[in-house]
Amino acid sequence: MAKGYWGARKNVLTVAKNHVDKGLLHAFRDRKTKKRNYRALWIIRINAAARQHGMSYSQLINKLKVKGVVLNRKLLANMAVENPSVFADVVKFVS
Repeated sequence: MAKGYWGARKNVLTVAKNHVDKGLLHAFRDRKTKKRNYRALWIIRINAAARQHGMSYSQLINKLKVKGVVLNRKLLANMAVENPSVFADVVKFVS
C-alpha cells in the first residue's frame, strides 16, 4: 500500500506502516469532509443565483418547502449554473 511514497516511507517497514495508517485515516476523514464541502458550494451557488432575482437563499428554500416543491440543493445549484432561465422560472413560481 506504500507504493508511490517517497524515500523511507516506501522502503522502511515501520515508517511505511505508519504513513499508510495515517493516509487511511486522512482518506476516511476526507470522504466525509468532501460531502460537506460540496453542500457548502451548492448553497453558495444557489444563494448567488437567488440574490440576482431579489431573494435570499433562506427565503427561497423556505418558499420551496411551503409550496411543496421537492428539489435538492445539488439540482438547484446545477440549474442555477447551467440553466439560469429555468432557475428564474422556479424563483417566479415560488414568489
